[in-house]
Amino acid sequence: MTSAQPNPEERLRELGIELPAAPKPLAAYVPAVRAGDLVFISGQGPLKDGQVVWAGQVGADLSVEEGREAARLAVINALAALKQEVGSLDRVVRMVKLVGWVNSAAGFYQQPQVINGASELLEEVFGERGRHARSAVAAHTLPLNFAVEIELIAQVQ
Repeated sequence: MTSAQPNPEERLRELGIELPAAPKPLAAYVPAVRAGDLVFISGQGPLKDGQVVWAGQVGADLSVEEGREAARLAVINALAALKQEVGSLDRVVRMVKLVGWVNSAAGFYQQPQVINGASELLEEVFGERGRHARSAVAAHTLPLNFAVEIELIAQVQ
């Protein structure tokens, strides 16, 4: 790792973020699957200590800023699942793809701004390696009434 690239474990500490234990699956799936040098992280929601923190539809029950916070928390949980799978976030070569689902009220069209909460945190933690391809998609509802659900694909060494 060059000095220009941040150490993700140190960056999390600097940001005051402590990764939780990876959330337990809600149904019949696993939190992460490794295929070669890619790790696919199952959809993660805005859970803390097993409880939904941000619930409801963005654009009705929640503001864009609250949706951004939900996306940030969901990606923290995705990073916890990634760390559980590979042992250390220092092994991340780059974030490849993020898919963000937003529980959207009718007529709400700011999904990209909501999912920026997740994308911007990945760049803060991983620097250039955190930049990724992305989709920000509306959903009329999500499991447990999550405000946001995040999926990740990471390349690891």
